Amino acid sequence: MEQGLGSEIIRSWPDESRQAAQLVIDKYGEPNETTESQLIWTDVGPWKRMVASETFHEHNFPIPHIDSVESVIDYRVPPQQVGPLAEFDGSVSVERTTGEVSARCHDEEANFLALNLVNDIVTGAKSVDEARAYYAKEFLDYRRSRPTPYMDKLRFEPGDEQAADPDSRVLSDQDLEQAAEEGGQGG
Repeated sequence: MEQGLGSEIIRSWPDESRQAAQLVIDKYGEPNETTESQLIWTDVGPWKRMVASETFHEHNFPIPHIDSVESVIDYRVPPQQVGPLAEFDGSVSVERTTGEVSARCHDEEANFLALNLVNDIVTGAKSVDEARAYYAKEFLDYRRSRPTPYMDKLRFEPGDEQAADPDSRVLSDQDLEQAAEEGGQGG
């Protein structure tokens, strides 16, 4: 069988990131975009984007493992919820302006788990402590070959382009013109 460019690129990656990237290739096929250090899939499964990176990061929650595969969805997070999400899991990222939320772990199932719990925190269904405890429970259930509903799929509908939050303007054109005049930088 002929290998695609993504499969060729990861041959030189460290074992940790190569194995994680191979899981994505096995499920979704060759990526839409490649660089020497990243493979990118767009609009696969429920994801807006998946990114497998050569670089991996050590992460100790809930046990030591590596993070190298990021799953991205459109999802609006109220600004006051960003702190609790960072407290929940340091591998969850919120891009308020673009309306994207992502989870980065070793595999898609762990990203499903993290993002389902993000939704639970944002909607008030779980506190940060409850979400962390549930994450650990479901992780153990996976190891015990028990049902893991939060690892199977997204349990909510991701947002759409309305997830973006461009924030509010605080400086008027008049403020900018006045500053330019005061600073001698007219026009």
